[in-house]
Amino acid sequence: MLMKITVLGTGHIGSTLGRKWAEAGHEVSFGSREPGADKVRSMLDSIQGQAAAETHAEALASGEVVLVAIPHRAVGEFAEEHSAALDGKILIDATNDFGAEVINNVAVLQAQAPDAQIYRAFNSLGWEVFAEPQFDEIQADHFYCGPPGDAQDAVETLIVDAGLWPIYVGDLGVVSLVDNLGSIWVQLAVRRGLGRHTAFKFLT
Repeated sequence: MLMKITVLGTGHIGSTLGRKWAEAGHEVSFGSREPGADKVRSMLDSIQGQAAAETHAEALASGEVVLVAIPHRAVGEFAEEHSAALDGKILIDATNDFGAEVINNVAVLQAQAPDAQIYRAFNSLGWEVFAEPQFDEIQADHFYCGPPGDAQDAVETLIVDAGLWPIYVGDLGVVSLVDNLGSIWVQLAVRRGLGRHTAFKFLT
């Protein structure tokens, strides 16, 4: 299942995942405030696959799936400005604010894009794990949540194409559980000093 993907943000999370998806055969458009910036052009030159950088509006116009990886505090204003372009799409909230009462931006996106299919994913591991998801012979797992159905299949495909194994936790009613995994990752990887290339494995 190949898709047209809009990646909002060209930081570590957006650039790493966008690279993986382009190299897996998806068509990736990075939305940026400065699509012609040297840093963005250098990133594109290093990607093997179909990838481009455009303004946010241009990138949103073509994408079926949208990864929201801009700074957490910017999502509210961004979603209000681009509400029509976000509505009806598959939206993946990868933003975090670990100092806030609500870590995610799910409710913000729901308010501005009520007909979108919203998922919480790519929020609970460091970008280093997305870049290198194999630990010797062991593949890292990735926990996510959102509505069941065809859109879920698309999100699972993107998790697999990033090199991780998807673990579906449930619908958005359990988003706090997925957020808590991000908090656990920060505690172990950063505060306890175990290193940012730290991941989870689910066994049953």
